[in-house]
Amino acid sequence: MKQVNRLADGGRIDRSRPLNFRFNGQTLQGFAGDTLASALLANGVDIVNRSFKYGRPRGIVAAGAEEPNAVVQLGSTEASQVPNVRATQQALYEGLTASSTNGWPSTERDLMGAVGKMLGRFMPPGFYYKTFMKPASMWMTWEKYIRKGAGLGRSPMARDPDRYDHLNQHCDVLIIGAGPAGLAAALAAGRSGARVMLADEQEEMGGSLLDSREPLNGRDAVAWVADTLRELATLDNVQLLPRTTATGRHDHNFVTLLERRTDHLGETAPDHRARLRLHRVRAKRIVLASGAHERPLVYAGNDIPGNFVAGALSTYIHRYGVTPGQRLVLSTSNDQAYCAALDWLDSGREVVAIVDARDNPDGELVAQARARGIRVLCGSAVIEAQGGSRVSRVRVARIDPAGFRVVDRVETLNCDTVASSGGYSPVIHLAVHTGARPIWRDEVPGFVAPQVEGMIAAGAVTGAFTTEQALRDGAAAGRQAAEQSGGKPQDITLPEVAKRRDGAALALYQVPHDLPTSRAPKQFVDLQNDVTAAAIELAIREGFESIEHIKRYTVMGFGTDQGKLGNINGMAIAARCLRRAIPEVGTTVFRPNYTPVAFGAVAGRHCAELFEPERHTAMHQWHLDRGAEFEEVGQWKRPWYFPQRVDGRSETLEEAVARECRAVRNGVGILDASTLGKIDIQGPDARTFLERIYTNKWAKLGFGRVRYGLMCKDDGMVMDDGTTSCLGANHFLMTTSTGGAAAVLEWLELWHQTEWPDLQVYFTSVTDHWATLSLSGPESRRLLQEVCDIDLSRDTFKFMDWRSGTVAGVPARVFRISFTGELAYEVNVQANYARHVWEALFEHGEKYGLTPYGTETMHVLRAEKGFIIAGQDTDGSMTPEDLGMQWCVGYDKSFSWVGKRALTRVDTRRTDRKQLVGLRPKNPRVVLEEGAQIVLDPHHPIPMPMVGHVTSSYYSPTLDSGFALAVVKDGHQKMGDTVWLPMVDGQIHEAEIVSPIFVDPKGERQNV
Repeated sequence: MKQVNRLADGGRIDRSRPLNFRFNGQTLQGFAGDTLASALLANGVDIVNRSFKYGRPRGIVAAGAEEPNAVVQLGSTEASQVPNVRATQQALYEGLTASSTNGWPSTERDLMGAVGKMLGRFMPPGFYYKTFMKPASMWMTWEKYIRKGAGLGRSPMARDPDRYDHLNQHCDVLIIGAGPAGLAAALAAGRSGARVMLADEQEEMGGSLLDSREPLNGRDAVAWVADTLRELATLDNVQLLPRTTATGRHDHNFVTLLERRTDHLGETAPDHRARLRLHRVRAKRIVLASGAHERPLVYAGNDIPGNFVAGALSTYIHRYGVTPGQRLVLSTSNDQAYCAALDWLDSGREVVAIVDARDNPDGELVAQARARGIRVLCGSAVIEAQGGSRVSRVRVARIDPAGFRVVDRVETLNCDTVASSGGYSPVIHLAVHTGARPIWRDEVPGFVAPQVEGMIAAGAVTGAFTTEQALRDGAAAGRQAAEQSGGKPQDITLPEVAKRRDGAALALYQVPHDLPTSRAPKQFVDLQNDVTAAAIELAIREGFESIEHIKRYTVMGFGTDQGKLGNINGMAIAARCLRRAIPEVGTTVFRPNYTPVAFGAVAGRHCAELFEPERHTAMHQWHLDRGAEFEEVGQWKRPWYFPQRVDGRSETLEEAVARECRAVRNGVGILDASTLGKIDIQGPDARTFLERIYTNKWAKLGFGRVRYGLMCKDDGMVMDDGTTSCLGANHFLMTTSTGGAAAVLEWLELWHQTEWPDLQVYFTSVTDHWATLSLSGPESRRLLQEVCDIDLSRDTFKFMDWRSGTVAGVPARVFRISFTGELAYEVNVQANYARHVWEALFEHGEKYGLTPYGTETMHVLRAEKGFIIAGQDTDGSMTPEDLGMQWCVGYDKSFSWVGKRALTRVDTRRTDRKQLVGLRPKNPRVVLEEGAQIVLDPHHPIPMPMVGHVTSSYYSPTLDSGFALAVVKDGHQKMGDTVWLPMVDGQIHEAEIVSPIFVDPKGERQNV
């Protein structure tokens, strides 16, 4: 396997350790120390992706986090897939498998590329808003293909095999960036005794010094880097974090650091080791030494593979021993970029020309280039790169940057590589994450970091681009940060840097073409999102003047690179078109995260049972032993249904539910209702509190009685319901829905602590303390009486009473409450004894056909009675009157209660509000779809006016029919009307509006 672009020697790779990897199905080879990007370039891979919108071939452009094109799909199995990994920051390892995120049927021959060539001119910004509006019926089809054609990586569907963790840390000085400024700051702060953390996003620390041509103390810069890192590693108070990106800075110097702990080792993390770690750091002081990104120039054809930012070439040559081409043309507006041409020449390749936009460049590097025979074209620029899958030539011309025009004839130069440099953009993101605004400096030119409390900026992030300035700034910042955080300042000796005279840079962003921008070949600003200079000009012509509006209309800076290369150029183009200065146009808002963060790292160990622990009732093992299927409700594992074996097979859900429903209606069934929320309320003002929090009256509820209540939000909408029992003069037990238990307790505490702190009342959750065994059905009294010492006779123990006694020898509270409409008892016992009582009931219940039933059956039974479930039949927009439960509202109570005032608003008194009704399908075999929309005219053209929707729908074995609860506008006045429910598949179901009480409307069964 020949690495055609690999140099025979040089670089910081280990040639004794070859590594095999696969890209787009092809087996290639690199070396230990390579990134995936450097290995691809070494193997002569030009096309790494296809562009987002036009399907154009795209190659590697940069060498770090700013890379917009080389984002790949990583992983050989579905479980190990990682989307949108930057190849420039992915270390190579044996067996690495990667593929392009765009391109069908292949990256080299992409169908969208052909479409882009033919239709690209018809796809300006916002074209989809203007093109796919009519006919409306076709939108679903258009959307399918638009989404298929666009997008980047693919999210994996299989379970992630890796683990992730979080680490909370404190330090005195957090230094972000380990280039010359960061290393000098770490030395100064580390020697002071302060607790120091030094984080850098690259595989090894050193930053620009790793590919610098400047000697330090007369030696290669990397030698000083190695010496410095060795010293820092010996200091107990210094923590070094390579491969660690500062992703966000938040209030009070809280910084998140993402450490890639095993991404360089293999596809999945070794056992017992986290793949990614999120450090959550609180720092007394931050030294921001994040450096700068080189800006490419915007010119026609600047996206063809073979176009690079100049500094990336030096990086690939010095760090990886890779020269990605043979013949180079460099287009620049500053001296520093000349280093790339000199490095290219040193590697044995040809420099065709350096094209410098300045009229009279006179720096030392310019002189070196000329002395070595490199042709330097002054006052000129590459106005167009040409080629197919790789650059083959460039068009060069003299330009007038101020007048934005080409001023002389065009010359064509043959080459296969173009490097460009329009200057440097300080990496200021972390300085402005909390709302500070960046500062424009014309002499940079670029935005620099503002002064932020608790943060000291140093080096290139302040516009100090020379190595000498960066070292000096870093040392001063480290010393100051250490002193401010309590350290003892120590002087450090900085290395000597050879003096170099550089000429003044020229502010150049977009290169003019000999055709107007709109007619010239595409000049890309945002390479990842296919945003062109012409798109920005069009946006301005269409009236977008705010840079934030321009960004959203063109999607500039929306990609995974967040506009690191393109945003400043885009702002400059907008400024030119608006005839404003760049600082007047302003910059877009920087927000965390600086680079994409895996969801696994965000979650850490807070997943599965550590995020949402499973809660089990006392009878859980019994349910498991009986083969119950479970559903999760408010973290509880509740039995969903109990399938039995019938004719050698297991019952379906529908069969099991039908059997369980018949058992409850005709005999006796038992439900494990232990998960219902239970709140113990005590205090001399407990009754007063209930009057204020519930809609109905509680002043006269006597000992031994139970009352149903509705609880409203302060907007008058029902939030929960349940029963509350009077256990004593100042003692009550409130029950809530399973899912609403925590929210209700929080609601009670909120009102008590903020509105009624004068009331003496106390709330305690006792949900886990008491198990609830709910017996329902005509035989429930006879069964319970066999194991209970309480008189259960109808006249002694009435509906909505409770009594204390023993059940199966265990002290218990027994409540005569029914959520099924049948004769029913809820037995509450201390949870540790519940399994014993449960099994005793089954021992005695065998002759009555006692049947366990689950939540699905419970839903059918309660819906047949028209009983609501808060959160299913209510959605935060239903009042008690909407539910037909005005009987549960005490408008004549002596003082106001939560939600009363809202229920007097004009809106809540409207007669056309959605109201709870029943629906009986005209075809009894139909079970309506929950969420299905209800219309009054099935023949109305789309979009149809929708008057309501189905909230609960089931098949009832009692009714031998499908039935549903629904909310319909003015539904209470539409009893007997026919409505229709159009379905996605084209079917239209017909149903009659009826009372929501389908079984035993007079309530005779529960009162027997």
